[in-house]
Amino acid sequence: MNKFVKIGNVNVGDGLPCFVIAEIGINHNGCVKTAKKLIDLAAAAGCNAVKFQKRTVDVVYSKEELATPRTSPFGETNGDLKRGLEFGLKEYAEIDKYCKEKHIMWFASCWDEASVDFIDRFDPPCYKISSASLTDDNLLRHTRAKGKPILLSTGMSTLEEIDHAVEVLGTEDLIIYHCTSTYPTDNNEVNLAVIPSLKTRYGVPIGFSGHERGLLSSVLAYAMGACSVERHITLDRTMWGSDHAASLEPVGLYKLMRDIKNVPVFMGDGNKVVYESEKPIIKKLRRVKNKVSVS
Repeated sequence: MNKFVKIGNVNVGDGLPCFVIAEIGINHNGCVKTAKKLIDLAAAAGCNAVKFQKRTVDVVYSKEELATPRTSPFGETNGDLKRGLEFGLKEYAEIDKYCKEKHIMWFASCWDEASVDFIDRFDPPCYKISSASLTDDNLLRHTRAKGKPILLSTGMSTLEEIDHAVEVLGTEDLIIYHCTSTYPTDNNEVNLAVIPSLKTRYGVPIGFSGHERGLLSSVLAYAMGACSVERHITLDRTMWGSDHAASLEPVGLYKLMRDIKNVPVFMGDGNKVVYESEKPIIKKLRRVKNKVSVS
């Protein structure tokens, strides 16, 4: 198995601290000020990186889809919304500068080749392939050609589709993320038991990208062998937008980071021992002492 993938200056893999990605995505609602507040939140909570989403709207969506009626702060069509949520060069230059000031990595999931080229000018530490793009061979090859580590999400994908994507990408500097692409995800569809099987099947580090409510599943994912956890974050789940309901608010993110850091402590080293703190309890509570001495 590939032991670890180096993202920026951080090694990500089994037996290493969990690499936590705070997905801002489109939860900035088209506002750089809001994006900066979310960067502040992720940095203060101790996340390793923040992630955005980048699309060339007229390439990713059909004319019919863009013309679909959809009321938003940006207008009355789905196209108005999609264009309103996209940051351009000026906004990403500001984000790049701000993340450097806050000492936190940032990267993006790019949904088309032009978006990969756009983000590449900022020299990101890695690229994310979204679940929606897993079957896009041309995009996979174009992204791989940038020579950076790739994080591959596997929502709404069969094992055969994942096999093909891994064949296209290769396993070098690859992390595969178990994911279910419903927002929010029902508890009975989180399916964390997939994590060990993905690790065995592909021999690369496995992460978890969660869209469920609550924190437990993300903490369990790390305990079950995920080397990285990605969760959407928001300032307020009641804000307008499709992803906020499946996102963590500030208090939730702080609790998640606290609990993830405690996982290795709770897991221990696997050796069954009698702890010094237990020995006085033996004397106090055991009626029959074992003949084998406890040293």
